[in-house]
Amino acid sequence: MDKEPTSMSSTPIYKVIFYNQGEIFEVYARKIYQSDLYGFVEIEELVFGERSGVLVDPTEEKLKTEFDGVSRSYIPIQAIVRIDEVAKEGIGKITDAKGSNISTFPTPAFTPKKTD
Repeated sequence: MDKEPTSMSSTPIYKVIFYNQGEIFEVYARKIYQSDLYGFVEIEELVFGERSGVLVDPTEEKLKTEFDGVSRSYIPIQAIVRIDEVAKEGIGKITDAKGSNISTFPTPAFTPKKTD
């Protein structure tokens, strides 16, 4: 059975929420896929809202500075909170993780072998 066309644009935009060094990042990207590096997700072509007004959002400016010159970012799978395909980009933001119930898994992906 064929899927009905949706109202989403032909170039999907993904909202990626992930945990990084005590902060929760919410970014928008055009490309996202599983990396060849085991345990990572790759995001490319980050999208930042272009505002024509005088009002500047400091958290979005911090994101732009953080990812300035980055063509591809590798995010550890255990840091990913959520990935959504959205109709259009929103405003990226960084929020403090204190007081939130989001945390990373405390166990490593591999456990070292015990040697006697």
